[in-house]
Formats: sequence, structure tokens, C-alpha cells
Amino acid sequence: MTTTSGPAASTAGATGPGTAAGGGRIAFFPPDLFQDDRDTLLRLLYEIGTGQDQKFILGEHTRRFEDALRRRLDAADVVACSSGTSALHLVLTAFGIGPGDEVVVPAFGCAPLAAAVLHTGAVPVFGDIDPLTLTLDPAGAQDLITPRTRALMPAHMFSVMADMPRFTALAAAHDLRLVEDSAVAQGAVLDGRPAGLWGDAGVYSFVQVKSFGMPGEGGAVVTRDAETGRRARMLRNHGQDGTHRGLHHTIGVNSRFDEIQAAFQLHRLPGLTARLERRARIAAHYTERFADLPGITPPPPGTDGRCYYVYTLLADDRDALREDLTAAGVDTHVYYPRILPDQAAFAPAAAHRPGAAWPHARRAARHHLSLPVHHRLDDAQVEHIADAVRAHALRTRR
Repeated sequence: MTTTSGPAASTAGATGPGTAAGGGRIAFFPPDLFQDDRDTLLRLLYEIGTGQDQKFILGEHTRRFEDALRRRLDAADVVACSSGTSALHLVLTAFGIGPGDEVVVPAFGCAPLAAAVLHTGAVPVFGDIDPLTLTLDPAGAQDLITPRTRALMPAHMFSVMADMPRFTALAAAHDLRLVEDSAVAQGAVLDGRPAGLWGDAGVYSFVQVKSFGMPGEGGAVVTRDAETGRRARMLRNHGQDGTHRGLHHTIGVNSRFDEIQAAFQLHRLPGLTARLERRARIAAHYTERFADLPGITPPPPGTDGRCYYVYTLLADDRDALREDLTAAGVDTHVYYPRILPDQAAFAPAAAHRPGAAWPHARRAARHHLSLPVHHRLDDAQVEHIADAVRAHALRTRR
């Protein structure tokens, strides 16, 4: 394959754990993700840990990190916080969403989609997904809007951004807040606009496995509205304004960002574009190799609105494919084997709207499988993964 052209090629590890040709496994996430930055991380840990000001949260490094992301996105504000989940809660709270309100969310996805809504006292209303993109279906979401609806919260999933132009129009038509769960989509761009900046506010997650992951928890609120940023900034630090310590303007939470992680992310930010480009080339190669396979549905092709957090396909016999890939030395992952309305934690909220079936979400839960797509894969590993998927599909066709 020709995925090693360009600046990202040097990041692909050619040996070590996960090299199937050498007898090892191909890891779903690279065990050596931060190896190249180890010395920098240790230096920052020592310098900040022994620094004279003993400032470990929301200091100068955090400010510089927020400014760097704001400039990169051309956003009004970026507010670093403790996690992507916390970022969702900060946004919903900043918008005044609470008891008696409804927020439309996808039925297929991660627990914070529903939990963040419930933490405000509002009710998540689950919508079905598009069968190909696996993101919230705008037409279905429109049918769920009632006088109690305050916000739409589509989530970008796996390799694809949600249909944000349609959601933007839908939110405007019904005077609703649009919260963009872009936790997995940092670096993705749709119609020239970065993920996170389509709605009233978006969120990123920096947990290790994300495309701009770090060795710890962290997230950010991103927004084109300065007032939303101001409120989120206040809420993340117990309702303080960041200037007058001990003066609490509102009831907030502890969702503060770590100085060591901020400095480390600043160090890694210049290389993000190259790492994303490498992931994009791998994903495009997979899609090309899987396009004609029986029983396999790859993500929609193209580059506009594409995320490269993980590469997820649909397989008619997901479990058999997973077993064959395991036998071939390839680690895979099933993210959401049960849809949110079927989870014990969220079933009471689902009962708020009886009769919903969510057929596309249920099908995705049964058939989705994620393959390694991280930037440290070398070409031989990528080819081995693609060959293993093709071998399974062609064997089962006979």
C-alpha cells in the first residue's frame, strides 16, 4: 500500500508488540503511544512538580493550551476541563437545561450522551440512527421534538461526523440549542467547518484512546459564543470567575485541567495534523479494500466530515469475523453491544417515550466491529488487517 508517503510515515512503528508478521499481536490501541515523548513528559513532571509557584491546575500552561486550540479552530473560546463527559455537563448547565426539559440524543453511543442530560435533571429522548453513518438521524430527531425539547445533541460516531448542516437547520427552525458531541472528532472538518463549531457548543475528549489523547483524563468545551465560554469557564471551577478567588457566582463543579497534561498536550499539538493524516490514509485504504466484500459494510467513503478515532465496519456475522481476526493476531473492539435505552441506568428515561424500537441502533449494536487505525501501525500491519478481513468475507461467501 502507499500509506507511508508524507510526514506521518515516520510515526509508524515497524517492530515490537503488535507486528503480526513477527508473531506478535496487532494492538487495537498502541502500547507505545507516548514512547517518543517519554523524556518530555518526565521533564515536565519534574519541572512543574518542583516549580516555585506550585501551580498544578488552571495555570499558565492551561491558558496557553486553551489559546492554542482556540487559534487553531478560530473559535471564540476553548475551556479545558476534566473530561469530555464533564464538558457535556458544563455545556448543558451553561444553557440552563434542567428539570422539565428534554434533550434529543442518539440511542446508539456512549453512556455520557444520556448521563450528562440526566445529571442536569432533564430527560434524554432517544432517537434512532442513520444505518450507514451510525449517527443520529435528523429526520427521526425532528419527530421527537415536543414543547419540552430544549436541545438536540447529535454525536459524531467512530469514523463519521453527524449531518450537522441538517441539525443546524433543524435547531434553528425550532429555536433549540444544538450541542455537538464531538468528543471523538477532533481534527475532523465538514464543509470547511471544524467539528465542535457547528452547534452552540461542542466538546472534545483527550482521554488516551482519542485522536488527541493524553496519558490521563481531560476534555474541552469549544464554542463560537464568548458568553457560553464564560459560563462554562465559571462552572468548571466551583462557580468562580477565575479572577476573584473565593467569590462564587453560581453553583459549579470541580472540572479543572491539569497543568502537566496541558504542557504535554502543547508539546504534542504540532504533530496532530500528521498523525491524523496517517490515520486518514489507513482508513481510506481499508474502505477501498472492503468496498466489494460480501457481508461487510465499511463506513461511507470520502474525506469530508470524517473522523479517524477508530475505524468501524458492519459485519453480517460480527462475532465470526472477530474470532477470525483474533486468530490472525488482530485485536478488535465492540464499543456498544447494547443500546442506551436497554441499559438499566437509562431504561427509566427510555420509558418516558413508550413504543420506540430503534431498529437501526439495535442492528448497529449487533453488527459493528472496530479495527485498529492508529498512527503507529506500519504498512505491513495495515495490509495484514485488510487481508484478514477479506479472507474472512471471501471464505464465508463460499
